[in-house]
Amino acid sequence: MSESQKLKQVAAVFFKLGLFAFGGPAAHIAMMEHEVVTKRAWMTREHYLDLIGATNLIPGPNSTEMTMHCGFQRAGKKGLFIAGISFIFPAVFITAILGYLYVLYGALPQVQPFIKGIQPAVMAIIASAVIKLGKKALKNWELAVLGSLFLIASLLGINQILLLLGGGIAGMCLFLMRSKIQHTTPLYAPTFMIFIVSEIGAKLTTVGIFLKFLKVGSILYGSGYVLFAYLDTELVTTALLNQGQLIEAIGIGQFTPGPVLSTATFIGYQLGGFWGAIAATAGIFMPSFLFVWLLNPLIPKMRKSKVLGYFLDSINVAAVAIMLAVLITMSQQTLVDWQATFIAVLSGVLIFKFKKVSVMWVLVVGAILGYLLALI
Repeated sequence: MSESQKLKQVAAVFFKLGLFAFGGPAAHIAMMEHEVVTKRAWMTREHYLDLIGATNLIPGPNSTEMTMHCGFQRAGKKGLFIAGISFIFPAVFITAILGYLYVLYGALPQVQPFIKGIQPAVMAIIASAVIKLGKKALKNWELAVLGSLFLIASLLGINQILLLLGGGIAGMCLFLMRSKIQHTTPLYAPTFMIFIVSEIGAKLTTVGIFLKFLKVGSILYGSGYVLFAYLDTELVTTALLNQGQLIEAIGIGQFTPGPVLSTATFIGYQLGGFWGAIAATAGIFMPSFLFVWLLNPLIPKMRKSKVLGYFLDSINVAAVAIMLAVLITMSQQTLVDWQATFIAVLSGVLIFKFKKVSVMWVLVVGAILGYLLALI
């Protein structure tokens, strides 16, 4: 297959994912695994796990960075940018339209019944990925024990970055002691310069909007709730937005497909119109492209190093444990009535019994059922 054909393939796959990727990073990564590993075999499941583990250690939206890694794997550096842009574009486009309508009418569309149906469907997709990735991550009983400890720690609310780093180092030390390695191998790890920038002058210009969101994109770890905390500091405490506006903006990011960081597009439109939306979007996503570009070539070298191989194995188990913790938490918050439980069970049957059914159709069925059952 030629390079141009590969690039078209990458664009098609990740644009489709961008249209249907609801449910947050764990769900996006699960859907991506189905598309690029199970369905198309662009890489092994082991390498996909390594990408997840490494991506969790850098700032930015993990699922969006995973699209970039997958694009890089399939079609090189151009594939990295094509995959990332294709995945981001649907969410940004939809969010920009909603931002325009919000400025015009001061209200948001009522889509809650559809979202209520999508959430239990997403749970089945995450469960499928946890099972498949878990089988590859649990290479021995020691990793199984570590995974159990990671799961408990995650459910107790331990910071995910601390859990990943601490777990990776602890696992590496454990396996080094067990194998009695007498020498060390060179450590290959990316060194990132995290830069902090701020707007110039009192007036928030288009450049100022770009710099504010560039700062957030450069240091952001975690979920949409963490994003809320960052943006609260940057925008609410400086009186650029009130907290009600920020909450509505985060809500937009939650119920549109793709990365929750598309919230930046919505806020950018409130702050500076069309060009403000463009500036905020470019600022918050730009660091991710840089980080992945630097990190991706180093991951195979890390795997070849025996020391860092142990580190990656432990990180991978921690990443799967975190996905399982997300699934458990989601089930407690989502399965609160018979409608949600019915959709979750039906989605599970479609995913596990009819394995050729696309996860996209599972989401569509969930959304339709969510709307119909809400009428009962």
